[in-house]
Amino acid sequence: AFVRKGKDPRQAVLVCANFTPVVRQNHRVGVPWETYYREIFNSDSQHYQGSNVGNYPGVAAEKIEWHGRPWSISMTLPPLAISVFKAEL
Repeated sequence: AFVRKGKDPRQAVLVCANFTPVVRQNHRVGVPWETYYREIFNSDSQHYQGSNVGNYPGVAAEKIEWHGRPWSISMTLPPLAISVFKAEL
């Protein structure tokens, strides 16, 4: 997982990849803001003939420190897929 920032830091997206054939439930990732993270892309979506495992429409940040960040989100990582989340700032 990594955060990709734009010219405006508020335009950042969180990219999470799972390159295993196993669904990862309750996978926690540190995030920079206390907000809602909308899932804007899921390569496992039924729109791409995937199994439709994901986090639609998104997940809310929790006050749980993780990966050196003050907030975190718990998500389901679909198998052999990439999920992208956008912070609603």
